[in-house]
Amino acid sequence: MNLNYAIFRSEPIYTLNDLAQIGSHNKREKKAYNSNPDIKVELSKDNIELVPLAEKYVKGFKMLVKEYEKEHKERMKTERDDRKRTFNQMLDKSKNVVADELLFTATNEFFKDMTREDILDWANTCMEFVYEDLGYTKEQVLHSVIHLDEKTPHIHCVVVPLVKKLDKRTNTERYTISKKQYIRDKIHLSELQDKYHKRLTDKGYDLERGIKGSDRKHIKIKDYKKINRKLEQNLNTRNDRLDKVMNEFESQMKTTKTIPFDKKHIVVEKDTLDTMNKVIKESKKIMELQPKINEIFNEVDSYVTSYNSLEKDNQKYKREIKSLKTRNSNLLQENNKLKSYLDTILKVIKRFFRKLLQIGNEPTKEATTNEIKEYYDNQDFNSDDVYDISKGTIKENELFDYADIPSYLKTSKKTYDDKEKDDYELSL
Repeated sequence: MNLNYAIFRSEPIYTLNDLAQIGSHNKREKKAYNSNPDIKVELSKDNIELVPLAEKYVKGFKMLVKEYEKEHKERMKTERDDRKRTFNQMLDKSKNVVADELLFTATNEFFKDMTREDILDWANTCMEFVYEDLGYTKEQVLHSVIHLDEKTPHIHCVVVPLVKKLDKRTNTERYTISKKQYIRDKIHLSELQDKYHKRLTDKGYDLERGIKGSDRKHIKIKDYKKINRKLEQNLNTRNDRLDKVMNEFESQMKTTKTIPFDKKHIVVEKDTLDTMNKVIKESKKIMELQPKINEIFNEVDSYVTSYNSLEKDNQKYKREIKSLKTRNSNLLQENNKLKSYLDTILKVIKRFFRKLLQIGNEPTKEATTNEIKEYYDNQDFNSDDVYDISKGTIKENELFDYADIPSYLKTSKKTYDDKEKDDYELSL
């Protein structure tokens, strides 16, 4: 007997450009889909819009989040010039999603002999799950459509998890887009998939719960190899750039005169400061690759495991798997090397910032404090880092409050200088 499975997946959308691309696909705005031969354009007129959207995705999105954009523009009026961002820039550079695409379908056999009305009934049950189990309101659904022009009917439902959250620093509620308010993590997603299956079976649909942990995209091995090659090239380029600026920095430190610190001032040569800023800039670029690297590792590991179990006797796939494992292992080693490199660089930066807070003049301390806050906002520093840098300095209270560091830690933890005693001396 063939088993039919209920399938529910969630795919984050991180930039407005990605949102526009997905909108073009979901609304069938192209004349042809050469990359997806399963789409029969002549049948696209039969697709059913569950939540219609007359506008293009990005325009519809901007209408949905207009109050958020208004709030952002007001906040930027009082922001210093070097930290000002347009609303679009803020969204694209944020580590949060701009939207989430929910996919609902089942194995092809499930839809056999179903009428259009039968499929619509199934789809309405899926939308009940969106509203009642996930907790989205109808106003948060940007667009939802049943595609009937492909081999297996399925639903694309794009939601915008726009919420108001308390900002601890200002003690006010602010808009933000947070998928975690609705799907916290993989464990929660698995629980929601259980609820989705139960909702369907309660309605009388004969469906099995989808295989746990099988929500990864079904990508061909050759596509994974392309992704890995591109990522390797990107990492190598970043690594080369980082090596170059680190060599420049080390050379600069050797040739620059050592100026003793006094109690009131610190003098930094412009060339030395510029070189260090290059190191920081390249370090940040590599940090931005970490989520993509981790995602690829997880996907490839899952894919290799799947092929090991399904294609044990197929020599062709065994060779492909071996090649993929080797490539993935090399990429993992390179990533670990870069992480270690970045950890070392961040330690140097932390010592540098702490020294500036200790013996810099007032403008230097103020500028350094703003830099530390920006590192914290960008999640390059965590609260422990802020603690280590600021403990015992004149900026301690300000930075403790900014990073929500509990007051009891002021006396219970060792300072950064206590924990990191070494022979490092900052030569400027």
